[in-house]
Amino acid sequence: MNAALRLLLSLAIAVLLLALLFLWGGASCADLRGTLARLPAGTWFSALAIHAGIYLLRAARFRVLIPPRHRPPLARVLGISAAHNLAAYVLPAKTGEAALVLYLKGACAVPAREGLATLVVSRLLDLATLAGGLGIACLAMRWLVPLGALLLALAALFGLLCLRPAALVRVPTVLTRLARLERTRAGARVEARAAEAAAALSAAGGAGRLPAAALLSLPLWLGVFLFYAVLARGLGLSESVELARATFGSGLAVAANLLPINGLAGFGTQEAGWVVGFGALGVSRELALSSGLGAHLVQLANVAAFGLLGHLAMGLARRRPAPRTS
Repeated sequence: MNAALRLLLSLAIAVLLLALLFLWGGASCADLRGTLARLPAGTWFSALAIHAGIYLLRAARFRVLIPPRHRPPLARVLGISAAHNLAAYVLPAKTGEAALVLYLKGACAVPAREGLATLVVSRLLDLATLAGGLGIACLAMRWLVPLGALLLALAALFGLLCLRPAALVRVPTVLTRLARLERTRAGARVEARAAEAAAALSAAGGAGRLPAAALLSLPLWLGVFLFYAVLARGLGLSESVELARATFGSGLAVAANLLPINGLAGFGTQEAGWVVGFGALGVSRELALSSGLGAHLVQLANVAAFGLLGHLAMGLARRRPAPRTS
């Protein structure tokens, strides 16, 4: 499937899901305009400041996971991370995730293996922290204790994968040996690439870098949930939202947006997660949809602005060599 067809399919999914949500939720474009018009400027600036802090923490985590011999300065990683987040957010089927590897290699000469390992380990940390945060929120609300226990178990599983990320690349090696292809040229090539990837993944979490990255993940995801909580309150959910409830409602929206098949820029899937999450907390479908779409538009505006600044920073960085720092 070529890029243009993927883009059209992603756009079609977004339009279809949003149309279904508007029909089911009983909201209208006028409701959305009214919700956004009521968003106080102070709330938007607070959310913007939190969002900027999230970007700084994400860049710091990427940098920590890069081996010292290839590690660029934080300012350069910040620009790359912002540009990558825009690509990951906008391009269909999460194809933009691979942009981090290309940007790190093109702007800072970080080898592709190290860049990919950094991305994989950081995403495993995201999954572990997201599942853990949702699990704690469920336990705090008491009536979702079984779901909270399940989510904490998933967080533990992702945590174990963070400790042993090389296990992710053992599958092709096992399949090659089961098929008795290890002595063929193709089989040897698969095993060699798997060994290189395993070494890169182990290096990304080695030498104390994984604990440091995990510590950065905690305030990073606290910032994510706080960002959504601030927007949810400003967009009309003030009577029903505290941090635990905002974590649950927005956490489902984030989880839905992680699906590999979603609408353009996450439209439709993110709103569906938001409506289901906050709807389970007693928020009306109309209010949940208008506030979820409003939060998404604010988020997208921030992502676009930060991403454009990141691309500008990368362009300037390519004009001069990057000093290596430890």
